Amino acid sequence: MRPVLFEDNPSFWFETLRSFGHIAYGGADFGEVLTTAQRIRGGDFDSWYDEWLATADRVAEVAREAEQAGHRVSAHDAWLRASNYYRSAEFFLHGNPADPRIEHAYQASVTAFRSAAALSDRPVTPVEIPFENTTLPGYFYEAPDDARGGPHPLVIMHNGFDGTAEECHFFGIPGLVERGYHVLAFDGPGQPGPMHREKLPFRPDWETVVGAAIDFALTREDVDPERIALIGLSMGGQLAPRAAAFEHRIKAVVAVDGVYDIAENFIRDIPGTTREQKAALLRAEHAPEVDAQLEQAITDSSVMRWALSHGSWVFGVDTPRQVLAAMLDYHLGDGIAEQIKAPALICDAAGDLFFTGQPERLHEHIADSTLLTFDDKLGANAHSHVGAQRLASARIADWLDDTLRPAA
Repeated sequence: MRPVLFEDNPSFWFETLRSFGHIAYGGADFGEVLTTAQRIRGGDFDSWYDEWLATADRVAEVAREAEQAGHRVSAHDAWLRASNYYRSAEFFLHGNPADPRIEHAYQASVTAFRSAAALSDRPVTPVEIPFENTTLPGYFYEAPDDARGGPHPLVIMHNGFDGTAEECHFFGIPGLVERGYHVLAFDGPGQPGPMHREKLPFRPDWETVVGAAIDFALTREDVDPERIALIGLSMGGQLAPRAAAFEHRIKAVVAVDGVYDIAENFIRDIPGTTREQKAALLRAEHAPEVDAQLEQAITDSSVMRWALSHGSWVFGVDTPRQVLAAMLDYHLGDGIAEQIKAPALICDAAGDLFFTGQPERLHEHIADSTLLTFDDKLGANAHSHVGAQRLASARIADWLDDTLRPAA
């Protein structure tokens, strides 16, 4: 899909397309996104924040007025959109985690989403999942009872490198609930909730995180322990399969999109002919030539500028080289992928900005896996299929139906 806005800035266009895509499940309205984007100065992070915050504040005021007047449906819809716009506002600011604008917009996003949840037709309950010495924030969506009765299948969903548990809603959760699935969406370490609350960075042993979510879900009698699926979005396309390799209570896993090795595409231009040689440079006490190379990449590429600045925050490191070194731990090599026993759906975006070729690599290493490629014929070829959310969500849910549901 060719950029319609921000033609010279792939990051700004992708994030705009992301909000356009969220229209599908109530996270945006076309005119609100378009007029906001038209006010933004391309490549200017401050302008991006100012304009998205202004739109979010306006829509939040619409929500408040509707709620005060007793118009629950209008208020619910406006709170959802405001939540997404606040999320977008602070997206590019993480190069300076102390910037107070980050916390302001994030908290406003969570508050708006919880206001929407309280007005939802079906129960959407904020939850705290016990995890080691803390808790992980999330939401439990209750499916409607069906004629068969009994416990429901459960879909656990988490985002990736930068998305929130709240944003998972716009990646198709309402469609899953409509089909009869309970859904538990949550933020793990490195993701916004734990990062904002206690600066808890990413960790590669994601099975411990998902295991805690499963333990929590199974305290409910209406969850079927034999029909638990896991969906990971974006970087979650590596984290979720990693969890499935060790946590065999997962009966189906979906990677949107599949990632075999998080670092591989990012370290391609680092000197060295082998991964080990590149790793040695990235982990060295001093590597001035690599540092200079990465600084140039930040200057040349808006994608690298954002990825490395955000990565410093969520991995808990200080320099671009340390970000890439941290990424090295997030892979499914050394036989990890081969330990996945559950059926796997590996989604592939033909025009992915970040992980081109990774879904195919993962597919090669999982015996019981299906590769589902989305191209540009229906505008679905972007990372995580933003811009084609209804199409992608339907195909994923159809696969879950075929995989988890017994014959009627």
